[in-house]
Amino acid sequence: MDWNDIRGGRLDVITEEGEHQDFRRESSTMEAYNVVPEPGGRTFQRFSVNTNESLRFEPCEDSCLSPTEAEDGRDDVFEKGDYEGEIIAIRNQLQGKVAEMENFAGHLEEIFLTVEENFGRQEQHLEQHYNDVLQTLSQRYDDRATGLQEEKKSKLESLYNQLLVCGQALDSSKELIETAQEVYRCQDKRLFLKTVMPIVKRVEEFAKEDIDLTLSTSLEFSSPLADLSDVKTMMDSINIVPAPSAPVINPQLPNSATQTSLHVCWSLFSDDTVEYYELYYRPVLEDMPADSTCALQENKVKVKETHCTVTDLLPNAQYELWVTATNTTGISPASEKGLYMTVPSPPVIKQRECSSCPEAALIRWESGNTNPVDSYTVELSEMGTVGTESNITESIVAVPTCQCLIQLQAGQQYLISVRAVNIGGPSDRSDAITISTTGTFFYLLEDTAHPCLSMSEDGFTIFYGDEELPITAMAFEDNTFTRCVAILGDLIPVRGRHYWEVEVDDETEFRVGVAYEDTERDSYLGANSTSWCMRHIRTPSRHKYEFLHNGWSPDLRITVHPVRIGVALDYDRGTLSFFNANLEQHLHTFHCHFQNYVHPCFSLDNPGALTVHNGIGAPDCTFI
Repeated sequence: MDWNDIRGGRLDVITEEGEHQDFRRESSTMEAYNVVPEPGGRTFQRFSVNTNESLRFEPCEDSCLSPTEAEDGRDDVFEKGDYEGEIIAIRNQLQGKVAEMENFAGHLEEIFLTVEENFGRQEQHLEQHYNDVLQTLSQRYDDRATGLQEEKKSKLESLYNQLLVCGQALDSSKELIETAQEVYRCQDKRLFLKTVMPIVKRVEEFAKEDIDLTLSTSLEFSSPLADLSDVKTMMDSINIVPAPSAPVINPQLPNSATQTSLHVCWSLFSDDTVEYYELYYRPVLEDMPADSTCALQENKVKVKETHCTVTDLLPNAQYELWVTATNTTGISPASEKGLYMTVPSPPVIKQRECSSCPEAALIRWESGNTNPVDSYTVELSEMGTVGTESNITESIVAVPTCQCLIQLQAGQQYLISVRAVNIGGPSDRSDAITISTTGTFFYLLEDTAHPCLSMSEDGFTIFYGDEELPITAMAFEDNTFTRCVAILGDLIPVRGRHYWEVEVDDETEFRVGVAYEDTERDSYLGANSTSWCMRHIRTPSRHKYEFLHNGWSPDLRITVHPVRIGVALDYDRGTLSFFNANLEQHLHTFHCHFQNYVHPCFSLDNPGALTVHNGIGAPDCTFI
């Protein structure tokens, strides 16, 4: 079957030589392929063959039909939807098989290297032992040969001395015989009688001498049994491998852990032969006393390589690890204990404490880990117009604390998540939150609210009930308002322009504006130098409005009661403006050079409700 018939496209071979190759021959095998998406929904499949050429499928132009399509009058032989899932499944299966084969090949390579190392060590060990044995035997031979030479010399000297003694005896005997013969032949009897007696006496004395005619030494050489016990011990030790020395746990490498696993490596700095290693590990609990008698359970893993991956561990936990080496002779001493850490648990973004504006967002989170982490990574991706996440993800790394101010583009939506990082690696992503930069967005700070105030579930409406609480029943904290029934919004920590709106009914007396973080909690908003606000007072005859700062207000009269009030803050120009949002009518502007960042502030002076609308774009008339 032609490739064009299968895919309904034309086969484009990148190199000219590839066009004339026969890809059906059995020697050509496909090694791997991947699917590469192209703009406009086109997909290219790239194959790698035994040659260095590549094959590429290109989409068929409308005017180019395969013979089958021309006959059937269809654009494609197979419907894409019927086979795309099957093709993807086969592709994933092949990719999985390739990954398994690569892992197995890597494992075989490690085993091959281990066998080579062990063989080299064993060969060197054997050669050393045999050299020692040969050297010992050579020494024994030299010693034995020296002993035989000395014994030979001793025997020859003894025989020589005995030979000298025999020669002397023969000479004496010969002389005596010759003397006796001369006396016997003497004719002078008188001289004979005179000399015969001394000769007889000498003969008697010579006859009395006992001459030892036995050999003074044995003709046989001694043959002592050679003591080769040490040689036998050395020969036996050739097959005995010494016990290994203690291994050394390597320091933890970056990105060597997951939330529940650790990859541990160690070294053996000697030429020891090792059959297997035993890795021991246990968690280190910070709150356990040093003298605690309750020992933690030790776990053990048996491996043949000098590395191991330990699983089923706790996240963001320290583990104490040590290792021993074993061979046929015995077990090595344990290594010194090393400390490894699993990666942290994902942080938890505190959405109620996050705020944003058209150009930035302040993200706060809590670690959720008992052990400290090294840093945090904030990841953000821009969302498309249809709410889909963009493939482009930006990261802000090495964030030291649990908050980060991120610069963003106005009028966009972002998905933001956080990772915690330690020596083991980064954690999984936290649950993402959506941040919009259409307008300024903030939550109200419950810890600043007066005890008489209550909040809606969404956190944007405050209520002042009709029932008056006695002072003794009010729980005042250090940061709560005690005199003014007020609450602060989250800090706006970004220079530039910010806008939000407040909705109230005409019977509610209120104060809305901004205040520094250290504004006096026992003072009314607008009555001090650290707050600026618009105040509404309901009198029997009319609605009265004041624009207060440091207790002073200009004399202004507003004829149309604003139900929805717009508040516009411009840090750069040093202005705080108020508008009737429904009529787009300017009410008043404070001019002030703000020394610090400010909080939105809201107060109810009589029972009623107030709703904050933020995250909205500012009207065109706001910042003119």
